[in-house]
Amino acid sequence: MEKLKILVVISFLLILSQSLLAKEQEVDLIIYGGKVVTMDSQMRVIDRGAVAIDKNKIVYVGDVISARKRFKSRKEINARDRVIIPGLINTHTHIPMTLFRGIADDLDLQEWLNKYIFPAEAKNVNEKMVRVGTRLGLAELIRGGTTTYCDMYYFEDAIADETSKAGVRGVLGQTIIDFPAPDFKTNEEAMKGTEKFVKKWQNHPLVIPAVAPHAPYTVSEEHLKSASNLSKRLNSPLVMHLAEAQSETDFVMEKKGMRSIEYVNKIGFFTDKTIAAHVIQANEKEIEILKKNNVGVAHNPQSNMKLAAGVAPVPQMLKQNLRLGLGTDGAASNNNLDLWDEMDTTAKLHKVISGDPKVMSAEQVFTMATIGGARALHLEDKIGSIEVGKLADIVIVDFDGLHQTPFYNIYSHLVYATKSSDVRTVIINGNIVMLEKNLITLNEKSIKIDATAFRNQIIKSLSN
Repeated sequence: MEKLKILVVISFLLILSQSLLAKEQEVDLIIYGGKVVTMDSQMRVIDRGAVAIDKNKIVYVGDVISARKRFKSRKEINARDRVIIPGLINTHTHIPMTLFRGIADDLDLQEWLNKYIFPAEAKNVNEKMVRVGTRLGLAELIRGGTTTYCDMYYFEDAIADETSKAGVRGVLGQTIIDFPAPDFKTNEEAMKGTEKFVKKWQNHPLVIPAVAPHAPYTVSEEHLKSASNLSKRLNSPLVMHLAEAQSETDFVMEKKGMRSIEYVNKIGFFTDKTIAAHVIQANEKEIEILKKNNVGVAHNPQSNMKLAAGVAPVPQMLKQNLRLGLGTDGAASNNNLDLWDEMDTTAKLHKVISGDPKVMSAEQVFTMATIGGARALHLEDKIGSIEVGKLADIVIVDFDGLHQTPFYNIYSHLVYATKSSDVRTVIINGNIVMLEKNLITLNEKSIKIDATAFRNQIIKSLSN
């Protein structure tokens, strides 16, 4: 009788264990043990957290013990003593310009553009150059923990192709400009090429194609309206440099009798998916215009400082709850694509400009680099925070370096102490693109070889 009872108990336990196992949800990947900085609406930070990913979505965010009970995974990443953050979002760059890094420095914007950048582009930019520069930039972005970037340049179809192959997320704008460009020589060609580009890449899992008229001082009123209408018709983002320097303000004032933001607003340029880069020359009235039109703003402090273009009124923009993110601009005017540097600079620049050390807290700045950047790109429902249902763009960061010891406050450490070299693992759309500092989707050695070859070509072209 006792043996029978024992057999019954064993059978019951076996059935129970099988039942519990059956309830476990199988997922593609679980990240265990790290401190999870969610950037959700409650700004939760989970000390011994876990994130479960299935396909390209986040299906669980919580504590490790609950994750172990609820999920079994095909792959696990141990993030113990590390920090798990949403992927960083670079809201403005020109990615192939990594090949012009250091070509011309210490100049004002118009001299830099007209005497050096535009001539260098005219002599060197072709599809091959764009692909090489894009691969170089993508590798730099991944190494720095950037999972989404907003770009505008020439041959944007090639940029989209390289971005897709590398597994990086991008809002990619085909540039429209009122002089012969390397890819399209006339506005008519550019408009047709842009429409073809947008239609080709719409509904891609990583690439969001955009219409990108360059700026109010390089695109006529008629062509600005046409670009805006194309964006509205195709339901695509509209990307442009706006109010980026005093020289632009003076030019638009002379031609149109008003400042840049007023001007583009008056002609009906803004759409519900506009992304404006720089926005330095913005007064209180113009900030209200941006707010009313739901415009996303890309703040690029280091590039603006380097070109002495000015300082955007970011604290005032934050008070108005503008869609505000951080960008690096191109590597020709920065000279890198490092958002960790940009965060540190943003916090300190606005303190010294305002004379108030309490302006731009570390938490506010880290918000701009994550969920704020997502809002600036009109993608906050998909990326920017670690939440169930969002796309799995996640970065794992070392937190045990000498420069990070000792640890007190998570946001202070992320903004003021952490470097791009602390990034260990990068996941985009549920796929691992860098694991323990090893790039998976890009070949770093061949990228450097190709970039150096183009450097020699660029030097030779400028000496002729």
